[in-house]
Amino acid sequence: MRETLKDLYTNTLLQEVTDRLKETYSAFETNRFMELIYNETWEHEEFKQRIRHITLALTDTLPASYPETVQILQQVASHFRGVEYIFFPDYVEVNGMEDLETSMEALAVFTHYSTAEFAVRPFIMRDQEGMLAQMMIWAKSDDEHLRRLASEGLRPRLPWAPQLPALIKEPRPALPILEQLKEDSSLYVRKSVANHLNDISKDHPELVLEIASQWYGGHPLTDWIVRHGLRSLLRKGDVRALAIFGYEELEELEGLEVRELRLKRSVIAMGDDLEFAFQLVNETGQKMVLRIDYEIDYMKASGKLAPKRYKCSDKIYAPGSWKVEKKQSFKPISTRRFYSGDHRLHIIVNGKRLASMDFVLEGVE
Repeated sequence: MRETLKDLYTNTLLQEVTDRLKETYSAFETNRFMELIYNETWEHEEFKQRIRHITLALTDTLPASYPETVQILQQVASHFRGVEYIFFPDYVEVNGMEDLETSMEALAVFTHYSTAEFAVRPFIMRDQEGMLAQMMIWAKSDDEHLRRLASEGLRPRLPWAPQLPALIKEPRPALPILEQLKEDSSLYVRKSVANHLNDISKDHPELVLEIASQWYGGHPLTDWIVRHGLRSLLRKGDVRALAIFGYEELEELEGLEVRELRLKRSVIAMGDDLEFAFQLVNETGQKMVLRIDYEIDYMKASGKLAPKRYKCSDKIYAPGSWKVEKKQSFKPISTRRFYSGDHRLHIIVNGKRLASMDFVLEGVE
């Protein structure tokens, strides 16, 4: 059973790739390639390290001519699809910086089979203006993979990738590409545009709020992008972001309350769920668009509490009393470390905390 991404690189996968390489390039030295892969460092490497490890092994065993090798790899890559084959575009990143035309043609092919969003970034850092022109060409393509690459490759804070400092400082040069894609028919592309906006919002919230105000209400597909792109600001309860979607500031309203917040258990063990329920009471006499979040203050190693917010509900609530139930898992996960001790739950409506309750987590080793 595969446990981590690095374990995608099984001997079977590598053998399938080398078989295709041998078919395409008869002089390929399979045994030497495998020796280079299974050296003393392989077992200790994580996923991205193994990607580069395979790239370097390909570099050592394929022709020295970059254009010739790219042609070989393009034929081979067409037989494989998935994130584990990022070493094809990674070869371009490592070897193709001095041959821009060949490299752009290659990345346009490889992005279909895995993704070129990481490999394109060194080219952007070297020549942002030139790459923005290339990305706009891709943004206007009939191919959704290229349109997505135009947005995803330019994300200033793309996970797993080097940041783009120039675009973090000033993201406006990339905005014409997002404008081009804001009504894209492909959800694959729209998700990237939304994530790109969310990246920008971390450094330039005012700019993203301005874009959102201009875009929202113009097209249903764009509206989805705006809502998803403002998710970080919405989670923070930014009243300006909330106002774009019609959420009213609760300070200006009376008659909306959270009552009877209850925990199924006030003491839970590691691996349990925190189960809770409450009554949302709307006595304003009018329907209200409400975004309900819950926030957990997690105990940290320092003994201090650190908040993490989660979405609970987002809909219209008519006058009346509505029961809301939810649970949050405390099963071990790789992205969060739990600590025993006091924790706190908050219920947040339209950015305002309306109820809180303490609970205890036990049994963390």
